[in-house]
Amino acid sequence: MQHKLSSITRFFRAPKQSFFLLGPRGTGKSTWLHHHFPDALWIDLLDPELFQFYSSQPIRLRDVLLAHPEKKVVVLDEIQKVPQLLSLIHAIIEEKRGYQFVLTGSSARKLKRQGVDLLAGRALLCHMHPFIASELGSLFNLDLALKQGLLPLVWDSPTPEAVLKTYCALYLKEEVQAEGLVRDVGNFARFLEVMSFSHGAILNTSNIARECSVSRTTVDTYLQILKDLLLSFTLSVFTRCAQRALSSHPKFYLFDAGIFYALRPKGPLDKPDEIAGAALEGLVAQHLRAWIDSQDIQYDLSFWRTRSGVEVDFVIYGEKGFWAIEVKNSSTLSPKDTHGLEAFLEEYPEAKAVLLYRGRQRLVQKRILCIPCEEFLREINPIKLLF
Repeated sequence: MQHKLSSITRFFRAPKQSFFLLGPRGTGKSTWLHHHFPDALWIDLLDPELFQFYSSQPIRLRDVLLAHPEKKVVVLDEIQKVPQLLSLIHAIIEEKRGYQFVLTGSSARKLKRQGVDLLAGRALLCHMHPFIASELGSLFNLDLALKQGLLPLVWDSPTPEAVLKTYCALYLKEEVQAEGLVRDVGNFARFLEVMSFSHGAILNTSNIARECSVSRTTVDTYLQILKDLLLSFTLSVFTRCAQRALSSHPKFYLFDAGIFYALRPKGPLDKPDEIAGAALEGLVAQHLRAWIDSQDIQYDLSFWRTRSGVEVDFVIYGEKGFWAIEVKNSSTLSPKDTHGLEAFLEEYPEAKAVLLYRGRQRLVQKRILCIPCEEFLREINPIKLLF
């Protein structure tokens, strides 16, 4: 079913000063900005003519601003296409002429290389995530979200499955191949498929290299490209005041459950429950990341795993909260489901332990708050604490 994006209110709030707005393609950055800054001077650097115009002589931006003295909000869409503009923007901001620059990007690669730090303190760094359940309200459906994901680009399409199938191909063509980031696009496409098996799992680059028939160095390069294109993220192990021997390897996630579902091969040997479990964990992860990015104070998202294999899916640590969260794709609870959280509470009794599952009842077992996962996702709101 198709829904107009403009009818869905996003929780994102723009700063009053200049800011970067980073997020993968399809997260609704341009749609949101068009709605909230309808009178802005808009420069779309994906437009070939404008790309050539500014990349050949970045100083032309100053001439364009002089030609539009009434425009004080300036949106430069996909700024990573012409990162040379950043030094000029820096100079203009320093002149304090009242401009607010909004710099969108779907790739952090060139921005990192050219130096987003150039504007540190003058342009805030913000992120646009896929929808969260509370933004969709009554439109949210957990089973649909696990298969379709929550990308606005997909949600707003009459053919969401087709959009998902072509999404990664779009990145391969327009980002990876066009920028010459890899020598063999076929190898990278195979790598994407293999990485779908690592979604929500401990990252083992040696095994991935063996499966892809490439070197470990190549895998490390591919992983960095995925991260730079904002298509994936990793979680490190929570080690604060650790008393036990802990794992040192990070966990890997694709940024949206729908992208994972589209990439993940499915066949007679692939268990639907296994795929659904990984999708559910990833869906919770992307909600937690969105909540953390919306907060005014710093929170860290990690996971906990001992060398003996005892694990807690997510740990959130910050000034106003300390939570350990386990996700189970089952409608009933068994004693073993709480083992990881119980072990975590033994070491960190200050934490609040939460288990999310597919049942309908909210209850407490052994100091652990058990909540239906859909209820939890619907309640996540940037203006409230998690629990």
